[in-house]
Amino acid sequence: MALWKESLKTSPNETPEPTELARPDIPATKPEAQTPVQPAFRPTPAPTPGKPKSESLIAPDITIEGKIEGEGHVRIAGKFKGDVDVRGDLTIEPGARVTGSVRAEKVTIAGELIGNIESAAHVELQQSGALTGDLKAGSLSVAAGSRMRGQAEFGWDDGKDGNGAHKTSGHNGTAS
Repeated sequence: MALWKESLKTSPNETPEPTELARPDIPATKPEAQTPVQPAFRPTPAPTPGKPKSESLIAPDITIEGKIEGEGHVRIAGKFKGDVDVRGDLTIEPGARVTGSVRAEKVTIAGELIGNIESAAHVELQQSGALTGDLKAGSLSVAAGSRMRGQAEFGWDDGKDGNGAHKTSGHNGTAS
């Protein structure tokens, strides 16, 4: 089936005119041997460095038990029991409670975290925040009024310090 109307008197410089694709007098059935024309494939674009990551929210009236993994930011306003491992930011809202270990780029605690922060580039403990567990981060911000029970290790780049001899544990605040 041709997609253009061929006139009987065509000259070499003349182009054929397209026909109408939908005609009311001809049924819309196609022969089975013909493959349907499909729109061009448009792949989903890969995330770009400048593009912001999406954010997932656990609402204040929700309680979830499980594991969170993946790309993007996570904001918890309810209760979550399990491990969090995201390549993005984790925010624990005031009144929220997280029980489990955490790995994220940036961790902001305004609620309560019971568990260890195993790896983070930056941790911010806000005035209403409470952390019960150990913390290992590149940097740490602590607001007046916040609470923490556990050990904190920050400011050390383990990649450069191969033996880990500069940890800040010892008596009376001295390094060992």
